[in-house]
Amino acid sequence: MEKTLYLVRHGQTLFNLQHKIQGWCDSPLTDQGIHEAQTVRRYFQFEGIRFDQAYSSTSERTSDTLELITTQPYTRLKGLKEWHFGRLEGESDVINPSLPYSDFFVAYGGEEEKAFQKRAVETCLSLMEGEAQTVLAVTHGAFCGQFRKFWDHTSKPADRLNGRSARIGNCCIFKYHYDQENFYLDDIINHEEQIKRMEG
Repeated sequence: MEKTLYLVRHGQTLFNLQHKIQGWCDSPLTDQGIHEAQTVRRYFQFEGIRFDQAYSSTSERTSDTLELITTQPYTRLKGLKEWHFGRLEGESDVINPSLPYSDFFVAYGGEEEKAFQKRAVETCLSLMEGEAQTVLAVTHGAFCGQFRKFWDHTSKPADRLNGRSARIGNCCIFKYHYDQENFYLDDIINHEEQIKRMEG
């Protein structure tokens, strides 16, 4: 039976604004981040989208984002947490290598790329095992990126997504349909696209 997963990145945080590396460490949503999450709420309401189940990572920035999107009960899961960057957590992001990061952070006590990707995929598969037809999961930028990378072979090519393929902005929405243990990316809706669609 086909189901739908809406994977959403959290709103802008203080560390995002300060260009700091933010994985398992945390910082609060900025005013802009709050506004972005409120826009996601309005977008889902505008589209008439309701969720049978809702989840966030255990980070405060994701649970705060989810609570601005919906008032329904939700579950916090460690499996939805961001990539662990080890001793580089909280440092300036100017020390980040160029993408792809690969296993750069392992030397600093961080998470291996493939282990992180495996966690992301297994966690999202577990979300779809129950009876829920429509699922919301609020998570993180690298999580969304690694999850998408794993399912690239099943997803629409960039030209069929109208070029919405690269940037994972704050409160970006990834819409996947799920069928027989496979995810298929149907749409990417960044903050600007959410506003554009609501304004018609």
